[in-house]
Amino acid sequence: MQPPQILACPKWLGHPGGRREFKMIVKIIPLVALTGLLADRSLAVEPPPPFGPVPAARQLAWHEMEFYGFVHFTVNTFTDKEWGYGDEPEAVFNPTDFSAEQIVQTAKAAGMKGLILTAKHHDGFCLWPSQYTEHSVKNSPWKNGHGDVLREMSDACKHAGLKFGVYLSPWDRHSAVYGRPEYLTYYRNQLRELLTNYGPIFEVWFDGANGGDGFYGGAREKRNIDRKTYYDWENTRAIVRELMPGAMMFSDGGPDVRWVGNERGIAGDPCWATLNRADFSPGQADEQRLNRGDRPGTDWLPAECDVSIRPGWFYHAKEDAKVKTPAQLVDLYFKSAGCGASLLLNLPPDRRGRIADADVQSLKEFRQRLDGIFSKNLAVGAKVTASNVRGNDKTFAAKNVLLGDGKKYWSTDDGLTTPDLILDLGKAKTFNVVSLREFLPLGQRVEAFALDEWQEGQWIQFAAGTSIGSHRLIRGDSVTTSKVRLRLTQAPVCPAISEIGLFAEPPTAKEN
Repeated sequence: MQPPQILACPKWLGHPGGRREFKMIVKIIPLVALTGLLADRSLAVEPPPPFGPVPAARQLAWHEMEFYGFVHFTVNTFTDKEWGYGDEPEAVFNPTDFSAEQIVQTAKAAGMKGLILTAKHHDGFCLWPSQYTEHSVKNSPWKNGHGDVLREMSDACKHAGLKFGVYLSPWDRHSAVYGRPEYLTYYRNQLRELLTNYGPIFEVWFDGANGGDGFYGGAREKRNIDRKTYYDWENTRAIVRELMPGAMMFSDGGPDVRWVGNERGIAGDPCWATLNRADFSPGQADEQRLNRGDRPGTDWLPAECDVSIRPGWFYHAKEDAKVKTPAQLVDLYFKSAGCGASLLLNLPPDRRGRIADADVQSLKEFRQRLDGIFSKNLAVGAKVTASNVRGNDKTFAAKNVLLGDGKKYWSTDDGLTTPDLILDLGKAKTFNVVSLREFLPLGQRVEAFALDEWQEGQWIQFAAGTSIGSHRLIRGDSVTTSKVRLRLTQAPVCPAISEIGLFAEPPTAKEN
């Protein structure tokens, strides 16, 4: 905006009465100028444009969860199997002391944000009284056929403030019509039951195991299907979008969250949040690509790391001494949620219908150790400076990385893709964990970074990495320094960093 031309005209000042009128105009010019500046939006510093695929609202909400649980529970719990054949009588399912509250409270105490229940595994037995089959809890002796595991789990999650999800196996070794067109109607009817009677649902889990030998209504044969076409996934998924638009859908090919490529709970390094989804479908897995993602990728399709607290997915008494230790669980957290993925930890109820004591104790100690690590951010209160701030606008200030609200971020001018940021801690502090986050609504932007410590008048690198994404945790040897520098060493566009944290891990966190 240009100032009024009359102020730049010397002749006007020589006009009779000009000086008196000039003084009056000078008094009001600040208000006029301010009004003009507010009206002239061309002077505002625009945020960086998004880069590549970006997450949908439901995916952003999912990223905030990071850690949630699986609950594998069905006839297999009572037959001591991992995969039921489909011929198990309904009477087999009979927990002696089922407690959805105990299961949910165990998960909540461990820090989980939700639970996904195996509503129907490959054996076809339904944990709810489905109107479309007799092979369900309604024909079991549990609660004289009036029980509903889904209802109790859904209600307990809601009461505890946890989100609830469902696993509905596409493969059904009990159904007589599996492999035929009419099975698709049966499967979709059950999907509608789950999404209309037990919501809200935060995630629907579509397993990749599809087809093989089974009971199939007494046929006892092997039935193979074309995994790409049989389920007509486009229209099956449309049911989820219709009835539960906020729900994430899991499968090898998403469309919302992908398998990490293993059942060990370990994400790749890097683990990009993007993938070329057209290359994948349920049961069609390139495990290496799923583990690392694609860069660049066509779709925002982050990884979910599924792993059980025991060797098996269902409860087996012989595994009571093989529960993962607190230290192993902490390590899994760093290798999953700490790589921008999520940790989906399975907690299998025993034959009582409760989480076993050994599992509860390990989870309790795990939570204590994790809280001990992240209870105090040593970067809080630091003086933060950056080599560049976008438009010198405080909206994108370096100090935003310490706000911890995830809504603001530090960014630079376009074209400045390898800037650095310095935390002056004021005095020497000791830490061994660094936490980094990007502002996800603008996409995954950083491709490589390094961390330096200030020692004897010079910078010394102590860590480096590739992807950051929703959350990156760097865990290593202890560092004692008064200054830390983050260098972004490779990126196609300017950064959008929303968080930097420094944490000290108590020695006990690493002990078994």
